[in-house]
This record gives sequence, structure tokens and C-alpha cells, in this order.
Amino acid sequence: MAKAVVNQDACVGCESCVGACPVSAISVDGGKAKVDEGTCVECGSCVSTCPVGAISQ
Repeated sequence: MAKAVVNQDACVGCESCVGACPVSAISVDGGKAKVDEGTCVECGSCVSTCPVGAISQ
């Protein structure tokens, strides 16, 4: 797998991914999700949780 990447155009800022991340690598800044690549453990939890498919690996 790879680090999570957020499509900023698709992100709706719902924060579902924030709660799904087991290592708190995701925050919402300016209404869009942001992944801390140094903290991300490539688990994919956020990818499957995003209701609009804005996160990929």
C-alpha cells in the first residue's frame, strides 16, 4: 500500500476519515481533509470510510 492521498476537489470536509484513522494522521484544514504523511501507517481505513471517494492510496 501507499500513504493516503486526499483529492481536495472531491473532499466535502465531513470528517469521517478523521475518526476512522487509528493514528490520528488526518485533520481537516480549511474545510478539507489533510493527511500527515509522516504519521500515516498506510492501513486504508480512511479510504474505505470516505463517503465521496476522495481518498486513495
